[in-house]
Parts: sequence; structure tokens; C-alpha cells
Amino acid sequence: MLRFTDALNAWGSPEFNAILKQEIEHLTGEQLPLQQGLTSSSHALDDSLRAVIISAVDEGRVIRAKAGIFYTGIIAGCNCADDPSPVNEEYEYCEVQLDIDKSTAGTTVILLAE
Repeated sequence: MLRFTDALNAWGSPEFNAILKQEIEHLTGEQLPLQQGLTSSSHALDDSLRAVIISAVDEGRVIRAKAGIFYTGIIAGCNCADDPSPVNEEYEYCEVQLDIDKSTAGTTVILLAE
């Protein structure tokens, strides 16, 4: 399970959004639903991941944040030596919901269909 301890500790401070953004940007593609959020490519890349915090609210036991994730993907070819398809990166975007447990900092990430 993910733990966003720094974001939890910053909750209520002016630095919260910046710290949450930093914690998201340190995650890998396996920790975020990037592959499921693809719209114009077939394989997600996480080497240029950028996040923007859209909102964050106190929901009692959790801090519920909504974030936009900018990343790239590629349309994977057959990887044959004579495959004429160029490997171009496509820009991708998805929105996720992050629920940060206020007692443990355990964080769940859910892809939003928006």
C-alpha cells in the first residue's frame, strides 16, 4: 500500500498541494493507473510524469484529493527489424482520486472516468 506520510503531515498548511504533487510524481507507472487511463496510445510511460492537484477536502477519516496526471505513451509496434512504424510518444492525461487515511497515511489511488 502507498503511504503519503509527507502529504498527511502537511495537511492544512499552504505547502500541502506542493508536497502531494511531489509525492505523486515520485510514483511509478505500476503504482498509478496510467495504463488504464490511456486514450491515444497503447503503452504508458512514466518517465515524464507530471501532476496537478485539482482539489483536496477533508472527508472525516480520509483526505480526498483529485489530481490530473500528465504523462506519455507509445503505440507499440511488433518490434520487428523491418517494422516501419516510428515510435512516437503521445501525450496522455488522466484524473485520479487519492484517499489518504488520516491515521495511517495509507493511500489508495482510483482512476476517475472524466
